[in-house]
Amino acid sequence: QVQLVESGGGLVQTGESLRLSCAASGGSFSKHALGWFRQAPGTERQFVAAITWNTANKYYSPSVKGRFTISRDNARNTVHLQMNSLILADTAVYYCAAGLQTPDFYTHYHERGPYDYWGRGTQVTVSS
Repeated sequence: QVQLVESGGGLVQTGESLRLSCAASGGSFSKHALGWFRQAPGTERQFVAAITWNTANKYYSPSVKGRFTISRDNARNTVHLQMNSLILADTAVYYCAAGLQTPDFYTHYHERGPYDYWGRGTQVTVSS
């Protein structure tokens, strides 16, 4: 059974950094696009970042571009999200997601549709 497990969340102060990781098991994700989404209380789950299977393309939400970096290690079936210069608005549960990469991914990477597998999330709390 395919599983995605996030780790690395925690409580930090504004301006600090965190590195989230997501480990995939139950199959190879070397041909899957991988993404990070987040959901704050009372809001919809929102796109944060995505990366294609060969790392050639990376996409970011405008709110995190320049502060967050997505990367992946296909040999280890992992994806990471380096988060720098954290702000209060980054507080949310962060989810990783995986989906078999298709041509549609390049235009729909920010939507939930391309992703077939989801982790349970890890909490990130930024305090002032």
